[in-house]
Amino acid sequence: MSTGEGWLIGELKRRGVSRREFVLFCAGIAGTFALPGSAATKIAAALSKTKKPILVWLEFQDCCGNTESFLRASAPTVGEVILDTLSLDYHETIMAAAGTQAEEALQNVVKTHKGEYLAVVEGSIPTGAGGAYCTIGGKSALSIAREVCGGAAATIAMGTCATYGGLPAAAPNPTGALGVADAVPGVKNLINLSACPANAANMVALIAYYLTFKRWPPVDGVGRPLFAYGQSIHDACERRAHFDAGQYVEAWGDEAHRNGYCLFKMGCKGPVTHQNCPNIRWNEGTNWPIGCGHPCIGCAEPDFWDKMTPFYQHLPNVAGFGVSESIDKVGVWLAAGTAVAFGAHTVGKMVQHRLATREGPDTELPAPPSPPSKQPPKTGGMP
Repeated sequence: MSTGEGWLIGELKRRGVSRREFVLFCAGIAGTFALPGSAATKIAAALSKTKKPILVWLEFQDCCGNTESFLRASAPTVGEVILDTLSLDYHETIMAAAGTQAEEALQNVVKTHKGEYLAVVEGSIPTGAGGAYCTIGGKSALSIAREVCGGAAATIAMGTCATYGGLPAAAPNPTGALGVADAVPGVKNLINLSACPANAANMVALIAYYLTFKRWPPVDGVGRPLFAYGQSIHDACERRAHFDAGQYVEAWGDEAHRNGYCLFKMGCKGPVTHQNCPNIRWNEGTNWPIGCGHPCIGCAEPDFWDKMTPFYQHLPNVAGFGVSESIDKVGVWLAAGTAVAFGAHTVGKMVQHRLATREGPDTELPAPPSPPSKQPPKTGGMP
């Protein structure tokens, strides 16, 4: 596969994507990262001249959901072109080669392009029984991950299983499943795109940023990019006003449910889950779970299967809210507690970003700041 200069512009022309559409895409990327408007021109120039990146995609303990998400970037957009025209030299699910031929393709990339390629890991990595729970071509997932990720320029842990272990790591975790950071400690330039599955729009933005700046954007305390995980779902939820007013769905299909009231009592984990689902949504931006009347299950958070279940029961004491009573008793009191909690969260992210900015290398463009959290208006009850 060619890695010549100008590959993106040529591919855009071939597919009938106009220069204007490309510039609008770059402006959207700049806006996503809270960069100034002038950054769009520099992003466009960088993407136009960059070499086609080589990417290898590893699948371990997974349901293939992230691959399905990856394949569903909206068409025909610049984002789809970027994903489609990556030099995807290894991906078990979609590559034509199989067996020995497929494994030779992977080894060829690892040996001849060491330090140049991007690695994507989907699925958790089992460490029990000497790694015997998942083997490919006679090698354990653990040994493959160490070899491939160890030689990569950067690694993306795609989805909650790859980031934290996900469902396979739920108690009692019989296979010893781990996320990439724990299974392959010290891996260079690792970034986590959690969620079950991760949204293709976030991957497009992440890769566009990496191709432009040759580094990952600022991240939170668990290695997730702040542009996608710097704000809670609760902050941007379309039902937030009903939460502030103490208006909750009490039963599936009741009048409150039909009127779009808050789903917290029905098990929504939005207040403790950080991701941009309300903003980018799913299925080409058509909708998202809460918009469809289903509560957030917190799939982007560590250990969500153990900590967020039962999914259809609300958390009686949401960590960080400073509320000891159940939501059933305090009702609208929780809104004031939320304001304090997310104010602290925002300050924490700002401090992390300032430290990252000071310590990181000088760049032509400023690093994007953490998206600001929205403080809910004060309501009666708690001072």
